Amino acid sequence: MSTVTPTGPALGLLELESLARGIVVADALVKQAAVQIVVAEAVSPGKYLLIFVGPEGEVVESFKAGLEVGAAMVLDSLHLPHVAEAVIAALLRAEVAKVGPHDAVGIVELHTVAATLKAADVALKRAHVKLTQFHLAKGIGGKGWFTLAGVQHDVEAALEGAAAAVEPSLLVATELIQRPHAELRGKVL
Repeated sequence: MSTVTPTGPALGLLELESLARGIVVADALVKQAAVQIVVAEAVSPGKYLLIFVGPEGEVVESFKAGLEVGAAMVLDSLHLPHVAEAVIAALLRAEVAKVGPHDAVGIVELHTVAATLKAADVALKRAHVKLTQFHLAKGIGGKGWFTLAGVQHDVEAALEGAAAAVEPSLLVATELIQRPHAELRGKVL
């Protein structure tokens, strides 16, 4: 098992039960400190999702302000210091890595957005793998899932790390495809 050194910025997540309060919280957290909102949108089933990044101290200050303004409307929250850069790139909808012909593929499905972000961060830090797909909440009942690719033993280590990073009740499944068929790589992965 190899480990990747964390180097990225911090990430904050707030999931609110009120769409209107979500927008008010977004305003409060960007007024509190210099953070960049990477996701601010309504998601399934009728919740408001805020994800923001920046230097650790700034994210902590904005996170506290968001929790205070969101109060009882906050359903879930997450603070990730030094988040993996590939997670930020996926959130910004930058192009993700492609699955190569000799890559194994790992698939991780979770019940919450916060668990998905935490599991992806740990998986990417635990082994030398590529993040190839990343989907949060929209159209899937608030769940999240992602795929990873690389040498099989690294993908296995990343899947183990992802599963261990979250409460067992939040993990839906982890799956491994040793060498996906070309048709699957081209159309699904």
